[in-house]
Amino acid sequence: MRFFHESHGCSLAVDIVARELGISLEIVWVDMQRKLLPDGTDLHEVNPKGQVPSLELPDGQFLSEGLAIMQYLVDQRPGSDLAATARGAEKYRILEWMSFIGSDLHKGGFMPLFKKTTPADYRPVALRHIASRLQWLDRHLSGREYLTGNRFTIADAHCYAIVIWTKRHAIDVSPWPALAAYMARVAARPSVRAAVEAQLVQEALEMAARAGAQAAEESPHAEKRVEVA
Repeated sequence: MRFFHESHGCSLAVDIVARELGISLEIVWVDMQRKLLPDGTDLHEVNPKGQVPSLELPDGQFLSEGLAIMQYLVDQRPGSDLAATARGAEKYRILEWMSFIGSDLHKGGFMPLFKKTTPADYRPVALRHIASRLQWLDRHLSGREYLTGNRFTIADAHCYAIVIWTKRHAIDVSPWPALAAYMARVAARPSVRAAVEAQLVQEALEMAARAGAQAAEESPHAEKRVEVA
């Protein structure tokens, strides 16, 4: 199955879940600024919403939205602890967390910090909102290893992929020790280490490509200046 991924995006959660389950995915890294796949294909041909994550299923259909993709993956491993075996209240708690993380923490919290169109005077408002949510998470995690108890689920993969953005926006999590310990605990999992490392490698490749493109654009101008002199 092909998995359409973005370096340092929310799609990290899907990669973590796939690695936890031992499901091999062919990662297709997407240039989200230009909405292009590596072969030049428009992302909208894969996902009309122009977003990642997206997953190409064995029958050729495409599935989008992280929650749906993660649930699909765990359903491929019926005995998995990630969510497939959850029943009753635990099942709905996982869904509750996935909804909160996707709407309140991701879209309503961090997303305004990423958008260039967000007014500068709104940034402090967004930061206060994020801080209030992180403080609430910290209280919830006090005395708990993971969001729904003592086992790692898809909700934790999702939460980690979003809260890790605190590093990108220089948000200090030390005031919330339970949350900081939780993030360290999740980060130590082999699946998370591997998924994060894959992102770092891709980011380095993207930075090198941008630097090369910039150098190529500047080179003809530099030659002209030499000729005129």
